[in-house]
Parts: sequence; C-alpha cells; structure tokens
Amino acid sequence: MQTSQYIGVVGLGKMGLAIALNLRDKGFSVTGYDIDAGLRAKSAQEGIHTTDSLGALVQRLPSPRLIWLMIPAGEAVAQTLEQLAALLSPGDTVIDGGNSMYKDSVKNYHELRELGIHFLDCGTSGGVSGARHGACLMAGGEKTVFERWEHVFQALAQPDGYVYTGGPGSGHFVKMVHNGIEYGMMQAMAEGFEVLQKSEYDIDYQNIAKVWNHGSVIRGWLMELAESAFAADPDLSSIKGVMNSSGEGKWTVETALDLGVPTPVIALSLFMRYRSQMEDTFSGKVVAALRYGFGGHAVVGSVGGRE
Repeated sequence: MQTSQYIGVVGLGKMGLAIALNLRDKGFSVTGYDIDAGLRAKSAQEGIHTTDSLGALVQRLPSPRLIWLMIPAGEAVAQTLEQLAALLSPGDTVIDGGNSMYKDSVKNYHELRELGIHFLDCGTSGGVSGARHGACLMAGGEKTVFERWEHVFQALAQPDGYVYTGGPGSGHFVKMVHNGIEYGMMQAMAEGFEVLQKSEYDIDYQNIAKVWNHGSVIRGWLMELAESAFAADPDLSSIKGVMNSSGEGKWTVETALDLGVPTPVIALSLFMRYRSQMEDTFSGKVVAALRYGFGGHAVVGSVGGRE
C-alpha cells in the first residue's frame, strides 16, 4: 500500500504547531500554513517550513496529498474545506483533527467524496503536551483510507494511543463523548476541592492533590494538573472561576437527549460552566486551572503570571 512521509498542517496554533513538530521529529516532511502571519513566523522559527497561502501549501506536497487540519470547528473548517476542494485532486486526503461536530464531519465527508477527495475525522486528546509528544487519536472514515494513512496516526500517538472508530463522523463522535466525560470528571474534582476550601481546616491543596495521585482511586493526569496548578498558585487567587466551554459538552448532552440516554452528571457539569459566567467560585477556579493545564485554554486572570 502506498504511503507518504509528506504532510501539510493547516492551523499552527498551540495544537497545530505541536502536531507539526511531533511529525517533523518522526521523520515527516511537514509544510505548515496559518492565516495568521505571526503564527507562521513562530512556526518557521521552530523549524517548520511554512507557506503564505493554501495554494502554495498544496503545490508543495506530492500526490497523493495529505493535509491535516487543526483549526476551530464550524465556519473556519467549512471555509478552509471549500478552498481546499478547489485546490486538491482526486485521491488526496484531508484529516480534520480538531473538535468539529460529528454531524458536520459526516457532511464534509460526503461533499468531498463527490470530488474524489478522501476525508477522515479525527478526535485528538491529550492537550498540547500530547500533540507534541504522543497524543490519543480517534479516527473515523473509510477504513481503506485510514489504513493508507495509519502510519501517520501511529507516529503521532502514544503506544496503543490511536484507534479506528468506524464510519464517517465516528471519530469526532467518540471525541465528543470523551469531552463530555471530561466535563463531569473535572466538575467532581472541582467540587471536592471547594468542600475542602470551605471547611474549618487549613488544607494544603497541593499536598492533597499529590497524595490523591499516589495510589488512590481518583489518581490521574487531571490530578497531576491540579497539583501543578496549586503549586504555582496555592489558592488560585490569580484567576477567576470562569469555566469556558468549547462546545463538546453541549453537543454530548444534546446527542444524549436525542438518543434517550440519561447523562445527569455531564448535563450538570455543563450547566455549571454556564453558571461560572455569572459568579466567581473556587470550583470554577479549579476547572479553569485544569483546562489551562492540559490544553492551554484561556483563563480570566493569569496562572503563574502567564495570561
């Protein structure tokens, strides 16, 4: 089966640049593009060859071309795919590695298929550090297309860190549910720390997070991030408890309603995101700090002096 070590990465923000660098380190010839000239310059400083247009990126890649998108879901993806549809040739492949709604990915698959262009939807987890050093990937689309490019997923992922999930849209569907679970886990942790914070005891949150991460049932990466956040700011006083939402939790709840599946924990954690826009809470600070830790998501205020 024909494979290629050439790949174009469109979207050179935190996640896109990390993926480009990861692929470069694995021996791929990477060409990057972003509409932001500043991000192109930053990527070039990191050793990624960049172009100043999508057309130039496409021209630089040999056939069959592979382009990995790492751009915001919705209109940005739609506009980029519309441009690529006019530039690519039959047999080329586009992978959407962002957090697109799975129904949009099904639509994108069918529209590109009519032009002979292949499309895979890939849920990407593990945050910026995962994208850079070993991600968790969930890929949907035609199996033969996935198999053609499986070496790319294998290169990007941790050992046993990628999976073919099934037909078009399934990769983003699985990632959507993953993020819904993530909402509930973070909210439970945050509420627990707020109970500690409201108690009569002088609790060292960093030490609690540390000990909970050594042998307890609730150990894991989120607890490591909590420990790091409390180490940088013991009472998280430098940030507000505003918990932003990127959409996947809402989509998970809406899909659960459509399927008749009760998801009270995920639904309530989503509602708490909305509530955090109104009033500052300690639990909100914890979730905001965790989201900053794994994904570099913006916070209101600063963590460790960083915006």
